[in-house]
Amino acid sequence: MKVTIERETCVSCGNCWDSCPGFFEESPDDGFSQVAEKFRTSKAVGEGTPPADQDECVKGAADLCPVTIIKIED
Repeated sequence: MKVTIERETCVSCGNCWDSCPGFFEESPDDGFSQVAEKFRTSKAVGEGTPPADQDECVKGAADLCPVTIIKIED
């Protein structure tokens, strides 16, 4: 599974990092959502791959996003 956060439209609601804190986190630099460093697939803070045991958590966080900026590709 590949996860991409469209950070430029993030509203910093906190739903993703509250519901799936192991994978998503608030950026200390700009307050927007980002992928935790250990799960990033590139230098981009908005791209990553969760471990299999966090798939449901990540999907739930995407569903909770009020601006639907979390994209998931299988």
